[in-house]
Amino acid sequence: MECFLHAMTDAVAVHVPVLLDEVIRGLDPRPGAVIVDGTLGAGGHARELAARVGPRGRIVALDLDPSAVAAAESRLAGLPVVVVHANFCDLPEVLAQLDTPLVDGVLLDLGLSSEQLADSSRGFSFTANAPVDLRFDPSSGEPAWRLLNRLSAAHLAELIWTYGEERYSRRIAQAIVERRRRSPIVLACELAELVRGCVPARRGKQRIDPATRTFQALRIAVNRELKSLEIALRRIPQCLRAGARFAVISFHSLEDRRVKEAFRGDPRLEAVTAKPIRPAEEEVARNPRARSAKLRIAARRQC
Repeated sequence: MECFLHAMTDAVAVHVPVLLDEVIRGLDPRPGAVIVDGTLGAGGHARELAARVGPRGRIVALDLDPSAVAAAESRLAGLPVVVVHANFCDLPEVLAQLDTPLVDGVLLDLGLSSEQLADSSRGFSFTANAPVDLRFDPSSGEPAWRLLNRLSAAHLAELIWTYGEERYSRRIAQAIVERRRRSPIVLACELAELVRGCVPARRGKQRIDPATRTFQALRIAVNRELKSLEIALRRIPQCLRAGARFAVISFHSLEDRRVKEAFRGDPRLEAVTAKPIRPAEEEVARNPRARSAKLRIAARRQC
């Protein structure tokens, strides 16, 4: 995903929560607190937060992926965690249903979970011999392979450039259109191979797979990720008690730019982190997926 070559392989099988210690310090969950994990994933952050708030507290955990929700019911059994299948931009409605209008902290970890990357049937992996779907919720929206086979070259190029910041977007889009004239592009591994043929090899060690940015762009498009983030950044502050913390982990500049602008420009929030917190070298060595992570934290103002 985003900027990791290794994250798009099937080799990752165990989820490691990114910037866990930094998140705990930043949110400072106290016993009895109510904290929202808006991107449950494999539950690593939620489990640690639940341990901190204790039996008198509660973690409200949201995820768009029904597989993550189903797995969490057994994985987090016995902990004070309420799991909800929902988009984090709908947090006010979720909290209203739970009769919990205000919370003591919110975390959004915008990265993919290792379980999603390891599930070859979803097409997140470059090596997957499966349709390039890329939806977090397979029951909603349009899979990426359909976009690939119906959009014009100009539309595809704009999408890949806007959401992937891929400098070879036009070349890739044209190659997609030419390829689909012979047969539809459906498989993730087919798309990855095609994109690699359009991106010149760089000298020295290649940090990311050449297909990364194109897959990122398609994933953002089919899940409407940036729109959901923008809505969430506007709506979540109304759910925070005075002094409550709002933490966001992003993995590429498109996300981080929006978070930075919201934390600096929203009069309800006060930025706690002047600059984003990056993972230490030790964490990157243990978990290379953390390399691109950036954590920003803001606090709800008293007035």
